[in-house]
Amino acid sequence: MTNNKYVLSWIEEMAAMTQPDKIVWIDGTDAQAEALRAEACSTGEIIKLNEELLPNCYLHRTAVNDVARVEGRTYICTPTKEEAGNVNNWMDPNEMYAKLKKLYTGSMKGRTMYVIPYSMGVVGSDFAKYGIELTDSIYVVLNMLIMTRVGTNVLEALGDSPDYIKGLHARADIDEENRYIVHFPQDNTIMSVNSGYGGNVLLGKKCFALRIASYLGRKENWMAEHMLILGVEYPNGEIKYITAAFPSACGKTNLAMLIPPEIYRKKGFKVWCVGDDIAWLRVNKEDGKLYAVNPENGFFGVAPGTNEKSNPNALHTCLRDTIFTNVVHDTKNNTVWWEGLNDNPPAPEYAIDWKGNPWDYRKYDKKDKLGTSGAHPNSRFTALAKNCPCISSEFDSLTGVPVSAIVFGGRRAKTAPLVYQSFNWQHGAFVGSIMASETTAAAAGALGVVRRDPMAMRPFVGYNMGDYWKHWLDMGKIIPNAPLIFHVNWFRTDDEGNFIWPGFGDNMRVLEWILARCEGKVDAVETAIGYVPKPEDINIEGLDLSLDTLKDLLSVDTESWKADIANIKDFYNMVGDHVPAEMWEELAALEARLG
Repeated sequence: MTNNKYVLSWIEEMAAMTQPDKIVWIDGTDAQAEALRAEACSTGEIIKLNEELLPNCYLHRTAVNDVARVEGRTYICTPTKEEAGNVNNWMDPNEMYAKLKKLYTGSMKGRTMYVIPYSMGVVGSDFAKYGIELTDSIYVVLNMLIMTRVGTNVLEALGDSPDYIKGLHARADIDEENRYIVHFPQDNTIMSVNSGYGGNVLLGKKCFALRIASYLGRKENWMAEHMLILGVEYPNGEIKYITAAFPSACGKTNLAMLIPPEIYRKKGFKVWCVGDDIAWLRVNKEDGKLYAVNPENGFFGVAPGTNEKSNPNALHTCLRDTIFTNVVHDTKNNTVWWEGLNDNPPAPEYAIDWKGNPWDYRKYDKKDKLGTSGAHPNSRFTALAKNCPCISSEFDSLTGVPVSAIVFGGRRAKTAPLVYQSFNWQHGAFVGSIMASETTAAAAGALGVVRRDPMAMRPFVGYNMGDYWKHWLDMGKIIPNAPLIFHVNWFRTDDEGNFIWPGFGDNMRVLEWILARCEGKVDAVETAIGYVPKPEDINIEGLDLSLDTLKDLLSVDTESWKADIANIKDFYNMVGDHVPAEMWEELAALEARLG
């Protein structure tokens, strides 16, 4: 399939180590994919679902010890620990290579090695980056066909170049004590062993598109960010684009696929999804704006809680051409179910849980989700983006979309107001660096503990977090027409702990204000933390929300912010001496403004 000597010699070297029985190149054709599905069904690796109700959909179960990303087993291996920073796990590259070699040697005996040439971004575009993943899992191949752009055209675009990302994955023994997801940024290499779970083995996703890409972006003056991309279409047909970064459990996918409230729909407003998870951003030389693409080809979404009310677009996306992982199998209809889908779980005699055991929904206990739920709380669907009802016509754009606003968010009960705007790019980068969420009762650990997740990149930055912030500051100096930067918080609560803002589709009302600010169409009130809307400038028509309540949502709780300062300082000290001086200056200025 290729004469590229760099590719061929690397594959030869990896095959000599892993010792597969045979090597199969993936060409991206439907015929080959169909044959692989049939083979995986024959071995029980996947289960074909009801073709009439869920066309071309399949169910897969991972090992019980292999159900999520493992941050504790994820490493950035750079020549010095300092380059990886204090937020990442680090090991000396030579030591790690030696450790991995023992685990990989002979790991594919009796198995087939699949060679997957794939592109992050549209093949041939300025944004595109190419990778080759070697794996012994058909499940991985089928997921990569959904999540990335796979085919011989990738090899043609790569030509004779050595400029590609090497990825080696072996299931080995699915041994959690020897599970490693390792990145060697200087070597353009990713290695994953002893896992079969998507987040650890679909190497194009977080491993390449964020950890390795963030390292490349710093080197090449662009940005790889954990951000959704959406377009707001106005009644006159004009579309403005926003990127947004949120920590987990903050409504990222729901915002990416937002359906505007009825009063907006009647006027002709629409929202288009360009991406739900990752954005690559480059300065456009012609107009000096920051442009964004979604480097992925599909959605790797969390199933539980996805339903017709919470996210109809996501639900409709996964009704065809989808792989479901670790959900309930309804054997009566040969379909799937998960907690929060609807109130009709399959009857106990027809229900098989995510572990492959009979399941009785009547024994479900919310306090023991992991022990009693039918679908694993982190169960997934892998679905083609093009099947999303609100997918943007710019999804396959070669140039990307111009970004008007960058939005950061968190889950704070009192501290952050509903929305505020940063004073400038540097202050905006500071706002991103102090992003945080408070643990909910559902999360492990104590209630209300603040976890800092800068730019929602804490688990995904491929080098020193302080240097990553410096890259943000440097980018601000080379974007002639930079987007404005905002922060939102949909999760402010009243004294009883109830959310005050309705959220979901009504978040459109905040987006409208954000874009009006970008256009210079509305004024704002300067506060200690940034520019806050005038209450009358947020449209609450049709909401059961008074102007006084809105004023409260937009108020700056000075005492909460003062209490937060110590926590920010602790976090900065933990990140260490690579924190840029500008960030400390912004923190001191915030403290002074708070009095």
